[in-house]
Amino acid sequence: MMYGEDGMKKILLITTGGTIASEPTEEGLAPTLTSGELYALLGGITTNYEVETYDLFHLDSSNIQPEEWQQIAGCIAQRYRNYDGIVLTHGTDTMAYTSSILSFMLRDIPIPVVITGSQLPILHPLSDALENLRGAFAMAASGAPGVFVVFNRKVIFGTRAVKIRTTGFDAFESVNSEYAAVINAQGLQMLYKPVMPVNEFCLEDKLCGDVFLIKLTPGLNPEIFDMLLQMNYKGIVIEAFGAGGLHFIRRDLISKLQKIVESGITVVVCSQCLYERSDFSIYQAGQKALEKGAVQGYDMTTEAAVTKLMWALGKNSAPAEVRKEFATNYVGEITL
Repeated sequence: MMYGEDGMKKILLITTGGTIASEPTEEGLAPTLTSGELYALLGGITTNYEVETYDLFHLDSSNIQPEEWQQIAGCIAQRYRNYDGIVLTHGTDTMAYTSSILSFMLRDIPIPVVITGSQLPILHPLSDALENLRGAFAMAASGAPGVFVVFNRKVIFGTRAVKIRTTGFDAFESVNSEYAAVINAQGLQMLYKPVMPVNEFCLEDKLCGDVFLIKLTPGLNPEIFDMLLQMNYKGIVIEAFGAGGLHFIRRDLISKLQKIVESGITVVVCSQCLYERSDFSIYQAGQKALEKGAVQGYDMTTEAAVTKLMWALGKNSAPAEVRKEFATNYVGEITL
């Protein structure tokens, strides 16, 4: 542990923008506050920690893309050894994508990396920012290794967080997994037993951004797959119907899927349903998809499936190798 003065835990606060750092402008809310300005507004919630700040971006999270993910991961990889934990402030709209991809890129990170933000700017008198930051600092000082999202007194594993509300303070939910911890009258209450990584930390930041997400609708034109093939996409995630189904009467998605797979594109199939696992072996339509080479996503969130496919393709684009990656549970992202 990297104790600072008076034995306090050392926490690095990295800011990337988002609502939490926004102020009103003529064009609407825009992230303008620096990390120093944000820190100055925290008052007594950092009294028990030695905090250093780092300004990384001033971006709306809609503009945080794979290039920014690599910069965030690189920033953490360069600095984590000097701290007991890291708090990363981030816009809420793509927070679940960032928490998922960082979970894969920061392999065996030995300290907590905690992502949080707010639904109202920290300068707003009724903002949820201070409450979320209070929880984030507590989790960052907990010693539990890994990537987490802290929001509304809940601590969620990075690959299980999903934004479910656009404006409500209870904006994130843990999908198909228990919370990592909750904050209540007993303080920070851990709901699992943290395990320190056996292996040394490794930054795995090569990504393939050529991944497309399709949400099936009844009657979807199969020719969309021809377009994706022409656009040189390397991976596709399909949100299918229910436990796992694609239509093959009149508009035959199954045959097109076979063409895509034979062209060397990895296709991951999961469910449009938010909760519970998909299983494409149950119905005829799902079995046909598996026969043509689709890879099952089971109970993964869409955010985790998309980012894991980007990460896996970045390491090795061979479909057989990507299939092996999806048959491996690295950070609790999938129940096999």
